Amino acid sequence: MDDQNKNLILATGLSFLVIMVWFFLFPPPEAVTQDEPTVATQETALAPSATPDAPMTAVPPDAELPETRRVAIDTPRLQGSISMLGGRLDDLSLKSYHETLDPGSQIVRLLSPVGEPNAYYALYGWTPAGALDYEDVPGANTTWTQVGGSTLGVDQPVTLEWDNGQGLVFTRTISVDDHYMFTISQTVENRTGEAVRLAPYGIVARHGKPLNLQNFFVLHEGAVGRADGKLTETKYDDIAELPQVAREGALAEVVEAQQDGWIGFTDKYWMTTLIPQQGQPFSSVTKYVPGADIYQAETREQLVTVAPGGTAEVSSRLFAGAKEWEAIRAYQNEGAIEPTEGAEPIPGFIDSIDWGWFFFLTKPIFAVLHWLNQMIGNMGLAIIALTFLLKALVLPLAYKSYVSMARMKELQPELEALRERAGEDKMLMQREMMRLYKEKQVNPAAGCLPILIQIPIFFSLYKVIFVTIELRHAPFFGWLKDLSAPDPSSIFNFFGLAPWAAPAPGSTMALIFIGILPILLGISMWLQQKLNPAPTDKAQAMIFAWMPWVFMFMLGHFASGLVLYWIVNNVITFSQQYVIMRSHGHHPDLFGNIKAGFSRKSAAQGAGKAANDSRPPAAKKRKP
Repeated sequence: MDDQNKNLILATGLSFLVIMVWFFLFPPPEAVTQDEPTVATQETALAPSATPDAPMTAVPPDAELPETRRVAIDTPRLQGSISMLGGRLDDLSLKSYHETLDPGSQIVRLLSPVGEPNAYYALYGWTPAGALDYEDVPGANTTWTQVGGSTLGVDQPVTLEWDNGQGLVFTRTISVDDHYMFTISQTVENRTGEAVRLAPYGIVARHGKPLNLQNFFVLHEGAVGRADGKLTETKYDDIAELPQVAREGALAEVVEAQQDGWIGFTDKYWMTTLIPQQGQPFSSVTKYVPGADIYQAETREQLVTVAPGGTAEVSSRLFAGAKEWEAIRAYQNEGAIEPTEGAEPIPGFIDSIDWGWFFFLTKPIFAVLHWLNQMIGNMGLAIIALTFLLKALVLPLAYKSYVSMARMKELQPELEALRERAGEDKMLMQREMMRLYKEKQVNPAAGCLPILIQIPIFFSLYKVIFVTIELRHAPFFGWLKDLSAPDPSSIFNFFGLAPWAAPAPGSTMALIFIGILPILLGISMWLQQKLNPAPTDKAQAMIFAWMPWVFMFMLGHFASGLVLYWIVNNVITFSQQYVIMRSHGHHPDLFGNIKAGFSRKSAAQGAGKAANDSRPPAAKKRKP
């Protein structure tokens, strides 16, 4: 077997091994169906502590929540309501996103109130210090009064008010932009004769783990935050294993940020994040309350002293919505979607999207893919265009590799002559081969590079397609209506021509009866192989023969956008290699190699039949 085939087998085998490891270590995520937890009908979020002596308080387990008035939320992208009990943002749905591809399906609901399964909400308040007590400041169970009667909308804020009856009047003004950013301005007016001290806080509370938690290794779900430039991602299981902190009365981690940061909970596509005023110190807290099964993310800002007759105001923000790259990047760089005076940029906010270990590749790859999609208007065509750009980027290296492979072909007669002269002397053969390679300026390992280059790109694109919401339910053409999902077509029902349904996604039948895209992938890999004759070694030839079809079934359940990329990549690689080989005087006999492959199979079958026929009759029959 010549060195070119050895290199190709080595490179193909290595990529196959990597895909196999990926396949078994990181299988496709399956929807996790949890038993519906017993949900308390009372508020159990803990109030944060402002001083070491301030007690942790919680509503008693047998407390009942009264029915309270709600203020509606209605924007181009959001709908829901705010509860006057605690002034909580606890009812929020995303108008632009449906649960399934069916446009008649329910829109995605992000936040839900206590009393519903897996309650998930944000609340704000003040922590008392000095002579104040918790009854003197608004908290989780304070009943607010709306000032005015408007619905919360874009350029239409709502104002809530609460008078503690002892000289302190609290006001909360909530506004929202046309995407997913809320601004919460909290004001306290001191009508008493003495100065008061208190600290503002924000909480995002989640009762139990999400019902649709995917528990997929390459996907982060749980708490995500940033403090002074350091990103922290903590999965739910890890939150539940945090150390017990006596002052918090729970399992917790407290991080003191000096300049900037944010913290919240992230799902695959959605996020709820507290963003305190940047440029000032604050405490960032991740907490788990085992008895109530509540996960909390908190921000605690500095103590405020309000003089008699004075007023203090603190403003913070809450992101609650879809992790759209363009919007999150605008919040990071400009502080707002549209240029807004006084808007504070949010450092590192783009990292709330889970870019993974290959972030140095996933970030630029997605930025280019997003730009292409905006230019073309079709995500599938954008993936194809991205493939061409990536192939153009690595073309110089690929060109050298293909040239080296072509030169290896030219050296085959000389290598055969060397083998004859060296005979059984392997040391002599190796030495003479190295001399020949050096003399002809040929790198025998160069043939591996084109395939090896694709591995990190493949994994990075896999991550991009899997985690970015821009790929969710993104259609291509025809039957491919969601490039983030596997090809829904199936051999089982003749790709939709038969009157019965295809196997359910994720089932064993679905893994066997693959769709159109995986089959095209196998064919493209097979044709790429046929640019070169099959290895003379029978074992190696068998590996080559099976490789495309093994890959076809292995990648059949991957996102159709990723399979589309691989097919286009194979076609481009085939074309490049064909042109470069011809330019160096080697004319690939594609059809001859295909015919030879079938001829060998026929010959092998004929030899097997002849051997069987030559056996005596008694040997042909096997005893039962």
